[in-house]
Amino acid sequence: MASDPAAVELSGWRARLASHLRSGQVSRVVYGSIIGLALVLTLEAHPTTTGVVIGTLLATAVAVALAELYSEVLGARARRGMGEHHEPVRVIIEDCVAVAFGIAFPATFFVVAGFGLIEQDTAFGLAKWTGLALIGGYGYVAARLTGTGPRRAFVQAAGVAVIAAVLIAFKALLH
Repeated sequence: MASDPAAVELSGWRARLASHLRSGQVSRVVYGSIIGLALVLTLEAHPTTTGVVIGTLLATAVAVALAELYSEVLGARARRGMGEHHEPVRVIIEDCVAVAFGIAFPATFFVVAGFGLIEQDTAFGLAKWTGLALIGGYGYVAARLTGTGPRRAFVQAAGVAVIAAVLIAFKALLH
């Protein structure tokens, strides 16, 4: 009996997702998303051009990733010098790319705005709420992977998401 190509594709997608969720990159993407969200909120409070928003997000992503790379490589060298376990440079680079991705992702919405397909205000809204969804979504999945039941995982994820939502609402009230 031939297997269903759609089922094979879905199972491959699930395997890649499970692999990603078990990696250290999840915490790095969330870390980057928090930085990206804070940056989006700051940029929204000080209106500027779409190009400046894109450039600021991308430059911040590169700067933070390079700082992370430098500090992690130094830490790995120190641990190796003391005979302790250290991450291979490839893993460190992958983690730094994950941080950069989390920071830079909101730039996607501003690129779309730059092409005139959405307004800059819409790009800010999408950037804020997708960042919130990503942070909460990863919180839920992480809790589920540790064996937490769905309700309790939802409460944990909601707790983290509420903090980000309060920050978004607070900034909206001030400006």
